[in-house]
Amino acid sequence: MTRETSDSQVVPEAGRTAASGRRPRRNKVPGPTVHFWIIKVLCTTVGETAADLLSEKAGLGPTGAPVLMSALLAVVLVVQFRTSTYRAGVYWPAVALMSAVGTLISDNLTGNAGVPPATATAVFAVVLAVVFVVWYRRERTLSVQHVDTVGRESFYWQAVLFTFALGTAAGDLVSERLGLGYWLSGTLFAATIAAVAIAYFALDLDAVWSFWTAYLLTRPLGASLGDGLSQPPGDGGLGLGAVATSALFLTVIVGVVVHPSVTRRDNSEPEHPGAPAA
Repeated sequence: MTRETSDSQVVPEAGRTAASGRRPRRNKVPGPTVHFWIIKVLCTTVGETAADLLSEKAGLGPTGAPVLMSALLAVVLVVQFRTSTYRAGVYWPAVALMSAVGTLISDNLTGNAGVPPATATAVFAVVLAVVFVVWYRRERTLSVQHVDTVGRESFYWQAVLFTFALGTAAGDLVSERLGLGYWLSGTLFAATIAAVAIAYFALDLDAVWSFWTAYLLTRPLGASLGDGLSQPPGDGGLGLGAVATSALFLTVIVGVVVHPSVTRRDNSEPEHPGAPAA
């Protein structure tokens, strides 16, 4: 899902940068290529298993785990904001840590504070909507092809964080209400993402909203995969455990990140001149 839409053309980039006195930068995030979506799901899975590992297995609890992961995320984001262009080795660790932090925020709200998943889902949906509204009113675009100022990057990462929190709460809500189990839940979310893709390619669904909808849905998809692999067979999983599952997906992430970086296909531009751009 990588087609450019008209909203990013409302304010010319050069004029906007010159008027605000900001030095123009290259796009700071990767384009939504096939590699992007694969790595995104893998990072989401790692975030889910890492959150469980730190909270339960490592004994950090509902307070220690979020503090640790938030501190690590803050360090990585400082590096990310200081880069002048997209760097896979910085960007993807930030996404994985965002996944863990968003998961922990949602889990603490629903598990420890006793907030029902339906209420948490509604709260996070409102917060995410506010981020999008303010982002658009300030920048006149939500396109990931134009994350090229500090302001836009700030809004981008806020949106990423709350898509993870919302995706976690919504995933828990679906799992709780429907009782589908890990694998059927994963199939449901994968089918929903496929429906968004079909609507985008066949029905000309807006690229920006197609992207963010799919981005949101990859969170419960990745969580279903992570839980399905890590949880014991008695609970419907394969029993690999959080450590083995995290190590497996981290290894795959490194391989998938390194390959397009070496071949120079993991960037913020379309894969070929005719490819759509988000």
